[in-house]
Amino acid sequence: MRDRLPTVISLLLLALLVLATWWAVDYTQRSVAIDPPRRVTHEPDSWARNFTMVSTDATGMATNRLDGELAYHFPDDDSYEIEKPRAVSNRAQSPMTVATSDTAHMSAGGDTITMKGNAHIHRQATAEDEALDVRSSVLIILPDEDVVYTNEPALVVNGQSTMRGTGMRYDNRVRQLNVMSESDVKISGQQTQKARSSNSSKDSPP
Repeated sequence: MRDRLPTVISLLLLALLVLATWWAVDYTQRSVAIDPPRRVTHEPDSWARNFTMVSTDATGMATNRLDGELAYHFPDDDSYEIEKPRAVSNRAQSPMTVATSDTAHMSAGGDTITMKGNAHIHRQATAEDEALDVRSSVLIILPDEDVVYTNEPALVVNGQSTMRGTGMRYDNRVRQLNVMSESDVKISGQQTQKARSSNSSKDSPP
């Protein structure tokens, strides 16, 4: 029995040590405040000043460029809010377009850019078409499709002709403009004559 006493005492001390360690760990966890998981809210987590974003096509050629004075990134939806944006589309076989506004919202991945406040897009003139300008309070750009549209009132100036309406869509790839609800249209005489000459040349036999 005396030979076993030291062994029993050692086991009791070991058990007490284990219990004391468990109690210390439990007490520490309960007494030290643990930060809860961070809530993802619509608050910016980063910003950039005087930035430039460039996207390219499959061949590596730059097709779209977005400049701005200040941009904020929002982690909850991976979007950007931009001040003084300038969006340029320069695709092969399509006229260059330049869009500006007071502010802009760019969705995740850059699929949609919503230009807000004094929104203006200018399509440069080509050998076939005169310059085109569209102004509205909101212009929505689809960079991958080279399309701009709005559901708000818009003023369209094509050369010396003007058109006011509510709702507009312009496809730069095929240079097609659709105005949903026209309220005021002024077509210049030069453009009317040019259109008639074009139609006459199409109707004449080869």
